[in-house]
Amino acid sequence: MNDVTFPKNSVTHLLLKVLNLVLSIIHSLILIPMKGNNELITVLNSLLADELTAINQYMVHSEMCENWGYGKLHMAIRKQAMDEMHHAEWLIERIIFFEGAPTVSKLNAIKIGKTVAEMIRNDSNDELHAVNAYNKAIKLAREVEDQVTVDLLTKILKMEEGHVDWAEIQRAQIDQMGFENYLASQIESPAS
Repeated sequence: MNDVTFPKNSVTHLLLKVLNLVLSIIHSLILIPMKGNNELITVLNSLLADELTAINQYMVHSEMCENWGYGKLHMAIRKQAMDEMHHAEWLIERIIFFEGAPTVSKLNAIKIGKTVAEMIRNDSNDELHAVNAYNKAIKLAREVEDQVTVDLLTKILKMEEGHVDWAEIQRAQIDQMGFENYLASQIESPAS
């Protein structure tokens, strides 16, 4: 096959040069993996440790409630643990996207409550910490102009705020109806 040449100043020659430039840029974008901001990756790993800790704490609390016969609490706390699993999964995906290494072996202190009231208080305190941590992480993601991470962290933040709200409702119910009546309301009725 013979190569076709065009005069250097022709429109076709210039278009071919532009096309070659565009193709080389596209090629380099495909071959160059996305590198994330190191500070943001560190923060994402810190959030991941929070989520992995919450999963463990909530699963223990959920199973304790099940063991004590508080089926409604068991299911509510279990659902929160599942939410935290999704959060951890999304954070791992984002860290890997940035070519970072997700740290899944680091857990924070797990605070297991000995009573339902302690469980709710411990979980609520951890959720308030999470809300604060996610707000700081969103601020950093905005500073490094990473809108996709801002959107992800905002999605998780809204779910964490829902967990805080749930804990506040439980505490309000305990205050309004008394602890014993609250616990009685958490027992599932036997199926008819």
